[in-house]
Amino acid sequence: MLIDIQRSEYAPEAIQDSTVQWFVAKTRVFRQELKIRDWALEHGIEVFVPLFQSQHKALKTKETETPVLATYIFLRTTKKTACALVADIGLPMRYLIDSATHRMMVVPDKEMEDFQRVFDLSTSQGGLLDRPVQVGDRVQVTRGTLKGVEGHVVELRGKTYVAVSLAGTIWTKAQVPRAWLEYKSGGR
Repeated sequence: MLIDIQRSEYAPEAIQDSTVQWFVAKTRVFRQELKIRDWALEHGIEVFVPLFQSQHKALKTKETETPVLATYIFLRTTKKTACALVADIGLPMRYLIDSATHRMMVVPDKEMEDFQRVFDLSTSQGGLLDRPVQVGDRVQVTRGTLKGVEGHVVELRGKTYVAVSLAGTIWTKAQVPRAWLEYKSGGR
């Protein structure tokens, strides 16, 4: 079905359907994140699954990738393709719904980029927070590998961190010297 964008009352929705965006999905079956990630990468879909390296000792020490967020997967694609992955192809996942808009949850590119940069800095230094410990002022990092990242000041056991979130639901943090932080307007 073709939509005449000039004359259609659904023009904004039609434009949104063809825009490449980050969608948040949960797998229907536990431990399917890596299989879905591998399938998506083979088919040219950008995907992010937060992982950490763990070692298992059996007969030999074996290093494996373990998802940090059980059942979560982030896909960057169009809405049409995202829906087809579940409906037509049958990938065992479902998309999170934004409670305010009642539509598939979309993570802005800048938020996702900041989340990935902080998470990739080091899971031992950063890692995930199930919720912010103490939300302070909104800041931007001015130096170092995280230069340009925006987040909130969090203090934990006397150390200063920058915490960033995805749609206000999933948080990650990285330790940053206070001297590298610049306060942003927009407050708490």
